[in-house]
Amino acid sequence: MDLTLLRQDLAVCRLDPDSELPEWARKGPFFSLTRTPDEWSVVCSQEIVPEGIRREGGWRAFRLQGPIDFSAVGILASLTAPLARSGISLFALSTFDTDYVLVKEVDVKKATLALREEGHRIHSEPRPRPS
Repeated sequence: MDLTLLRQDLAVCRLDPDSELPEWARKGPFFSLTRTPDEWSVVCSQEIVPEGIRREGGWRAFRLQGPIDFSAVGILASLTAPLARSGISLFALSTFDTDYVLVKEVDVKKATLALREEGHRIHSEPRPRPS
């Protein structure tokens, strides 16, 4: 399968379930919002998260080339199993069209190697240059 390593540095944030969803959570080229009875989970560009928000930063995302048919079996497992065997923690997201697997920035090289060894092709979006 073809995967693209997204260029954004991402954060996974937790908000109280009855809080209003803040405007910052809906900005940037990539964000995901999930609300349950227990919490709001927000995945977004790390740089836009205000101080004081409970978060875990330092994530990067691999996007599986989609769309993926809903009847496809084992797609996410083909990504998570080699990462687990390599001792890499992950955070998975699914959308209507595809899957995303987030790994910590410090594990990107190791994750890329594990996924390539499994037969996946990895492409990278260009990283922004420091200003």
